[in-house]
Order: sequence, then structure tokens, then C-alpha cells
Amino acid sequence: MAHSARRDSPELPDFSILKRLARDQLIYLLEQLPGKKDLFIEADLMSPLDRIANVSTLKQHEVDKLYKVEHKPVISTSDQLCFLIRPRIQTVKWICDVVNTDKVPGKSRRYKIIFTPQKFYACEAVLEEQGIFGDVSIDEWPFYLLPLDDDIISLELPEFFQDNFLAGDQRWVRTAGSALHLLYSLYGPFSKVYGIGRCSKMAYESWREQVEEGEQKARQAEIGNVFLIDRDVDFVTPLCSQIVYEGLVDDIFRIKCGCVEFGPDVTASDKSVKVMLNSHDKVFSEIRNEHFSHVFGFLSQKARNLQTAYDKRQGMDIKQMKTFVSEELKGLKQEHRLLSLHIGASESIMKKKTKQDFQELLKTEHLLLEGFEIRECISYIEEHINRQVSMIESLRLLCLLSITENGLLPKDYRSLKAQYLQSYGVDHLLTFSNLRQLGLLVEQQPGETLTVMESKVGKLVNDKTAGKLTDAFSSLAKKSNFRALSRKLNLVPKTDEEYDLRVPRDMAYIFSGAYIPLSCKLIEQVLERDGWTGLEEVTRLLNGHEFAVTGSSGVDSRGKNDTQRIILVMFLGGCTYSEISALRFLGREKGYKFIVVTTAITNSSRLLEALLDNHV
Repeated sequence: MAHSARRDSPELPDFSILKRLARDQLIYLLEQLPGKKDLFIEADLMSPLDRIANVSTLKQHEVDKLYKVEHKPVISTSDQLCFLIRPRIQTVKWICDVVNTDKVPGKSRRYKIIFTPQKFYACEAVLEEQGIFGDVSIDEWPFYLLPLDDDIISLELPEFFQDNFLAGDQRWVRTAGSALHLLYSLYGPFSKVYGIGRCSKMAYESWREQVEEGEQKARQAEIGNVFLIDRDVDFVTPLCSQIVYEGLVDDIFRIKCGCVEFGPDVTASDKSVKVMLNSHDKVFSEIRNEHFSHVFGFLSQKARNLQTAYDKRQGMDIKQMKTFVSEELKGLKQEHRLLSLHIGASESIMKKKTKQDFQELLKTEHLLLEGFEIRECISYIEEHINRQVSMIESLRLLCLLSITENGLLPKDYRSLKAQYLQSYGVDHLLTFSNLRQLGLLVEQQPGETLTVMESKVGKLVNDKTAGKLTDAFSSLAKKSNFRALSRKLNLVPKTDEEYDLRVPRDMAYIFSGAYIPLSCKLIEQVLERDGWTGLEEVTRLLNGHEFAVTGSSGVDSRGKNDTQRIILVMFLGGCTYSEISALRFLGREKGYKFIVVTTAITNSSRLLEALLDNHV
């Protein structure tokens, strides 16, 4: 079922060193507070921490009790309190309250704050304002990267998207640069660095500053080229329904830190089960990138093969049975358990997706991507809103309509906005403001039809004197230009034949052959052309900020050919499992191995939830 890789595919670097490094650094920081101590951990750090250092490891280093940060009075009786937190002002203020509350009765304790991945000046300023700067010791835990699988590394910073792209807060850019520098120092130097997007350019510049400040060492490179891409370069892809198995599991069960919790409806018992989803799960590794329509067929075949393996026991003598039990039985039982869970998950996905008339939804999405029957699509979206099927789903369809059509006609925008507010509440007015700010849901200005917009961009492209973005072009900054990009990059494959999903011919298979992800197509084109040459019009449609830089000349030439085919792609603002599947497919076709580094794993729900009025 899993597509076979080219035989000459290079080996991926070993990223387990990132975990060991993070664990050793944390242990060192905990030992700076000798003796028994209670550890308070911020909620969204608990899952990443569990992947790095489990409870028994913490206990070995004199952590007595563990508490989740809940912004309530503490009940700990320990003389030493350690706080492991993100650099958030709200949490720092709570710690100030804890310390000041202890001061009233004269209680004497030692306090240590460990910020991760780094501390910000604003947090230290709050400690000073509250008069406790001298009462606490402060440290940084540079836990930048968490390997989720052999080829996926996450910064686990979901707030990066909202903070950077909506609020314009660039504090995490340095963090992204530091993460890249850590990879460079362990697995570099890199041959070439490509990128597109304002944030990518700033992260690249931050990384270069750190390289120039540090010590240069000649060593054998394990990663060839690097590609940085901003999430706002391609909003269409995360807004499309995911149909590969891993993407659907994430949409329905929500994968957290590479781990998913399957409830009683999947386990067929009264208990929930946590499962680590990675390449070590033999069943999952073969279906994770597959279009969902073929998953059941594979699981059925797998069940038959497993039964055949069990049936081998019949007619065995004592010696053979002993060998079977010691060498094969444990593995078969584990595979059987995982197979049962994935069959249960697939059945649960089927029930949920048919209930919401999934096929009709996909048909509407495909029409929007192709630019056909837009009035029928609008009618479908109106029905979706008026039936109150799902607040986020309705918003997703509205955004997809707006981006693919380069904004809505004023009458359509006003009508759809009014219907949405009537169905889901007027408190979503701020949500519409947030969406407009990001260019996700906008109204076409009078006279700015799709054709007029494209001709404006075309004029800029042909203007040889336009060395920088002109005012006219900047006014289009939040327009998607999707239709023009789709034509130039052939994002919507044109074919009269039916798309055979069992034998995919391009990355469009992840969306049933309807659409090749823009982000992945850009990566493919730049790698093919060894830069942005020939893509000038595309980059202008995407508002520029592209770059291509040749890296250090100190690359050890040993195994250079293999290294050149290991590509690190860094998504700033989040990446979907569908994009990861598409890059794996591209890698198999072209003989590359892609390593995906992302600020967080995202999908349409997470992306839009970050923009809801109550999140800002």
C-alpha cells in the first residue's frame, strides 16, 4: 500500500539527539535548585515535556510533585517552587501573585522560573514592576525543536501564527532563527537556502546573525538544502478538507505532539487508548499518506495476512512452537492491536464524514478551486450557514470562496456576512475583521474584478523599472491572486481521464486529484530550477520577499550527492499533514528526502480558531 521509495533515496539524519540535548539541558537547570522541589508546568508544555523527560526522570532529579499551571492559589507545601513556562505575561503575573501572597505571612521559599524556549524582556519587566525580581532566579530552557517522527520536527508554538500574522508581533521570529541555527550547528552546513515570505526572510536573517556570531566548524553536512515558507503564502491548502488518512485522524481525533487518544467508539471498550503515531507503527506507516478511499482495502488485506501468520501455529512441533512464541508472537499481537485500533478509527471517520454529507462538501470545494458554478457554491454555503452545520466549517467555506475568487462581490459579501452573524452571533464581527486583515475573507473594491486585478499585477510584472514593490502593488498585498497562480503553476490539473487514486501521478492525489498544494508546488519548482529564475511573475503575484542564497563553502564533499537530496522545509505559521504527505510523495518521485520543520501542525479548524474573536 505504501508507495515504494526510489532505491537511491538518501538516509535521514538521526534527530533523536535533539531530544537528548533538550533533556540534558532541562536536568541541568533543575539541578541548579538543589533539594526537593515542586514543579509547576504550563498546560501546553505537558505533552512536549512528556516526549522529552517522563515523570520518573523528573523524580530522579528531586522533583517531588508536579502541578499544572492553573492561575489559582498554589497548594504546595514545598520550600522550593520551580515554574516551567512559556514567556507569557499573564503567567508571569500569576507567579508574582504567588510570591507576593507568600510574603504576607512571611513564608520563606526559593523560587525558580524556567522560560522556554527563551525569555522575553517584557516578562522580566513585569517581575521588576511587581517587586519580586530579586526574589526569583530566572533561566532559559532552549527547547526549540521536538522530533515527532523521523521526518517531522515541531517547535510546538501554535501561537506563532496568530502572534506573527495577525497581531504583527515578531518576537517568535528570533525563536525560528534559533531553531534553524540549532539544526545548522548539528547537521549543517547547508548548501543553499531558499525562501519566500516576509517572516521567512526575517528568520533567515536572524539565523545568519547567529551563524556570524558563532564559531565556524568544518564538518560533514547531513542536510543539503533548506526552504523557508510563510503560512500566508498559501492559505488555500490548509482550508481544503484533508482526505489522506493521517490528516483525517488529525481533523477528527486531534493529534497532539504525535500522539492521539482514541475513545471508546474506536477501542470497542469502555476505555480510551493513547497511541503514538509514527513510522514505528507498522500499520500506520503504510496507510498514513494514503487517500482514505483505499485505507479499508489495505486494512482488510492486512487482517488476512495476520490471520495467515497466526495459522502457522497449526501442526508445529514443540521446538517450532517455542521459536514462534519467542520470536514472532509478541510482534503479531502488537500488530493485531494496532490493526484493530486503525480499523476502529477508520469506521469512526466513515460515520462522521458521511453524516455531514462529505461528498457534497468535497464537490463544492473542487468547484471553488476550479472556478466553476460559483453561484451554486454560494447557495451551498448559504444552506450550510442557515442550517448551522458548523461554525468553523461555514467560515472555512467562506474563506475558500473569497481566496479563490480574489474577494467577494460587495452584495455577496454583505449577504453572507449578515447570514453568518444571524446564525452564529453578532459577536463574530471582530472575527470578520481579523479575516479581512489577513486577506482570508475580503470584499472586492468597486472596479476591482478578478480580470482588472490580474491586469494590474501583469502591468507591474512587465514594468522593468519596478525594482521594489510599488504603491499600486502594495495595495494588492492582501489579495490572493489564486486564479492567476493556479494557471501559471497548473495547480488544478486538467485531464479528461479519471484520476486513479491507487496510482497517483502527482501531488494532487491528496485532494482527490483536484488540486496540487501551492506550497508544495513552489518547493518543487524552486528545487527543479535551483532558484527563483523563471518564477518572477509567480513571486510578484505572491507579493515577493523571495530569496535564494548559497551557503557555506566549507561543506565536506563526502557523500555530497546524497546530502544534496535531503531537503529541510520550514513552515512558519504551521503545516498540515496533507502537505507532509504531498512532500513525501514528491520525495519518492524525485529521489529526495524531505524533513518538515514547522512551528506547529495545523489544519483548517486550528487556523480559524486562532482568528475567532475570543482569541484576540
